[in-house]
Amino acid sequence: MTAMETNVHGQLEIGGMSTDELTAAYGTPLMVYDEEMIREKARSFREAFIESGLEFQVAYASKAFMCKEMVRLAEEENLSLDVVSGGELYTALQAGFPAGRIHFHGNNKSEEELVMALEAEIGCFVVDSFLELELLHDLAKEREQQVNILLRVTPGVEAHTHDYIMTGQDDSKFGFGISTGQADRAMQIALCKPYYTVLGIHSHIGSQIFELDGFQQAITVLSDFLQGVRIECDVVLPVLNIGGGFGVRYTEEDKPLPISDYIKAITDSVKESFGENGYPLPEVWIEPGRSIVAEAGTTLYKVGSKKIIPDVRTYVSVDGGMTDNLRPALYGAKYHAVLANRPNEECTELVSIAGKCCESGDMLIWDLMLPPVNFGDTLAVFSTGAYGYSMANNYNRIPRPAVVFVKDGESRVVIERESYADLVRLDR
Repeated sequence: MTAMETNVHGQLEIGGMSTDELTAAYGTPLMVYDEEMIREKARSFREAFIESGLEFQVAYASKAFMCKEMVRLAEEENLSLDVVSGGELYTALQAGFPAGRIHFHGNNKSEEELVMALEAEIGCFVVDSFLELELLHDLAKEREQQVNILLRVTPGVEAHTHDYIMTGQDDSKFGFGISTGQADRAMQIALCKPYYTVLGIHSHIGSQIFELDGFQQAITVLSDFLQGVRIECDVVLPVLNIGGGFGVRYTEEDKPLPISDYIKAITDSVKESFGENGYPLPEVWIEPGRSIVAEAGTTLYKVGSKKIIPDVRTYVSVDGGMTDNLRPALYGAKYHAVLANRPNEECTELVSIAGKCCESGDMLIWDLMLPPVNFGDTLAVFSTGAYGYSMANNYNRIPRPAVVFVKDGESRVVIERESYADLVRLDR
């Protein structure tokens, strides 16, 4: 939940601009990003690694929020870029991001996507299956093109998070299991492929993680695995990618650690585990996404109807919902909100915030204390910067909102609001 700032008129401010100014200029629903906060988060990761003394790469996980301007910002902050589809790769290339700093993820990359990435000469493929292990090499061989790869492995470590965003356990659609022997088999195959340069391994144990022990346990398992590869195959692999998943604050219940704490725990564990095995310290890669953009994002809505059910509930409806923020409907994600035009008034009314879709499950927030809510008020929902616009959709043929970046009292549109004409553009 982002820190709330108000101006002398008692209005909520984001990046030096009042929400009244923003909604007057761009309408609602509106997704607003505090650009300086994004940059500060990105720099915090890099600074923590520099402090550790280890070689590193910080790759922005673009699935959290991606547009051309966000890609340009990532480049300006010296980040690499993690993409998981042809569309994300295309966006990155259109934005002019250096292909050599792009890493391509995904458990079912198509042949067309692999060819696209080969033609762009991206920096690294994260190979996720035996099919991809063969298909990518066949394509590289046809082109006589050397390819850098990481093998995605599952260390059998379960993060304490929602089932839908746990990925490090054995029962996962991602990667090669270490405990099942699949990771060993995949590594032996990969090392025999002449057009592969195997840089190392990748692991991602989950998302919205507030504890350090999962990362520490995973690093121990990964270190032992690489030591086994060195003994069996007489090769030292230089890269360890431990993914992302660093927690953020959506409500007061969430207690994320400072970014520096996460990175210190990771780098200390790498030094300890690899040192005990006598293994050369690897270059450490990470992939923060949510933790860079989530808290920088605020969604502004206009309040519409209000339904009071005596002794049951008061519903307050806004002009957006599951079309711009699917997470509450998808897996019960929680958010905090205030009335942006009256943020300092006493909260005396318990309400639930409903979206406008024709769907009973379109509820953004249950049981929120607000001042008495009136038609036309502006509701600001905090920490919507990750997986809001990325998951936005046109259910009920509702256009997706505009997205603006704000910094030092100035704003700019980075994604235009969709029009009704956009909704029928591809219809025949």
